[in-house]
Amino acid sequence: MQQDSLQGGQRWLRVALFFAVVYPVVGIAFAALANPSASNQMRLTWRLAAWLLSALAFAAHLGYEHFRLRNSPLRAALHVAMAVALGGFLLAVWVNVHAHWVGATSHQSPLAPWALVLFPVVTGLPAFLVALVVLAILARMRRPDL
Repeated sequence: MQQDSLQGGQRWLRVALFFAVVYPVVGIAFAALANPSASNQMRLTWRLAAWLLSALAFAAHLGYEHFRLRNSPLRAALHVAMAVALGGFLLAVWVNVHAHWVGATSHQSPLAPWALVLFPVVTGLPAFLVALVVLAILARMRRPDL
């Protein structure tokens, strides 16, 4: 019985880590496609596509937590928000490391290291609130007695 519980715990963590990598990969890849040589309309299109793909990943993670793992809204929202916050942290790491790779440290803001703290907070908190509301509604809709 304890082994099943451990595997369930590992399952949500593996999925959260997967989505935590998806978010920055989508952001970085689509930012490369929306390079400065593209027209403003093309840059906007690529950015919107990145937002849409990230929103789909967020929804898929919500669905996995709710329908597959059947976690409570609070637990599922925490798992989803942790993945988003970790994704924000990984993106902030990329921003700081990338500047050194391309030799743009003289153009990098001295505030860039703050992104390591701010990105997870600015992405994780809203993700938690949205996930909690959506999952609470889904949980309420699932109950036939209400």
